[in-house]
Amino acid sequence: MKRIIKIILLVMFVSACRAVEDGSRQQQNLIVDQDVFVQKRHKMVKEQIERRGIRDKLVLEAMRKVPRHLFVPDYLKDQAYIDSPLPIGNNQTISQPYIVAFMTEALKLKGDEKVLEIGTGSGYQAAVLAEIAKNVYSIEIIPFLGKQADEILKTLQYKNIHVEIGDGYRGLPDQAPFDAIMVTAAPEHIPQPLVDQLKIGGRMIVPVGDLYQELILITKQPDGSIKKKSVLPVRFVPMTGEAQDKK
Repeated sequence: MKRIIKIILLVMFVSACRAVEDGSRQQQNLIVDQDVFVQKRHKMVKEQIERRGIRDKLVLEAMRKVPRHLFVPDYLKDQAYIDSPLPIGNNQTISQPYIVAFMTEALKLKGDEKVLEIGTGSGYQAAVLAEIAKNVYSIEIIPFLGKQADEILKTLQYKNIHVEIGDGYRGLPDQAPFDAIMVTAAPEHIPQPLVDQLKIGGRMIVPVGDLYQELILITKQPDGSIKKKSVLPVRFVPMTGEAQDKK
């Protein structure tokens, strides 16, 4: 009987050791995976972003920090840091890293701003903005994407991002005015409600057009008028909802 008990205890001890070993191996693999993604992220910033002229240190640091691979479908994680937009479902995409950096830099954020984002999508752009701005309000018209992005952002402990489900054409008048507004889907004209919600001196970056799109930088003047500047040809998914009714 004692021999049987010793054998049972030995088996339990070996099993426990194997479990600890398996756990340690999984943890080591996770650390290695994370290290690989960190290396890819730093390479992305150096080769795709800094090399193409982005100089804002806050933007560069945000791009180095936000784990883009967590905002793409699992089957695309190995492509998360390439110089390209990627599909995220529902005919939507996560923007090319350079475009994310370019649009963020254009807003000239310093750290104490309230920012409105139209088109949450994957949540990646909101995370980049939240690394710099004080508060980010983001609107997504597709409920599934908005809820999914909100879950990811909460998992990453972004407490200064507020995701709303709704039509971004009208913005968020209850939270206005905003220091900066970023639009990540293309209307065929500049939405007036968003202009109205921009602070005097505030900046808005928005892709405008149908077949041909231009990235337009808007600055609100002291008299309430706007100064517009075309800064880059782009290709974004179209803004849906009320924007399409206003054609």
